Amino acid sequence: MANILSIMNPFSIDKNPTDILKELAQRTRTLRKELKMSQSELAQRANVSLGSYKRFETSGHVSLDSLLKIAFILGKLGDFETVFQSNKNKDIEKLFK
Repeated sequence: MANILSIMNPFSIDKNPTDILKELAQRTRTLRKELKMSQSELAQRANVSLGSYKRFETSGHVSLDSLLKIAFILGKLGDFETVFQSNKNKDIEKLFK
């Protein structure tokens, strides 16, 4: 998939899915280290296999279910509440701010 995306738009300044995957993995690794957790500890607490967790940190590839479990353990599950939120709802919220 990464090859297809780079061929499709090699000069884009917009991020593509591969960029986002890598950034999520890096941020997760950084947060895990700040919390002084090993990969094994985080994987165990999130009920995700260690192999899946290691693959996530190196490539960004992980199932959505596992990603949400990891986010929960890291205290970041709430960050997903706005994903795919309708713009209509955001406009209404702005009226009350």
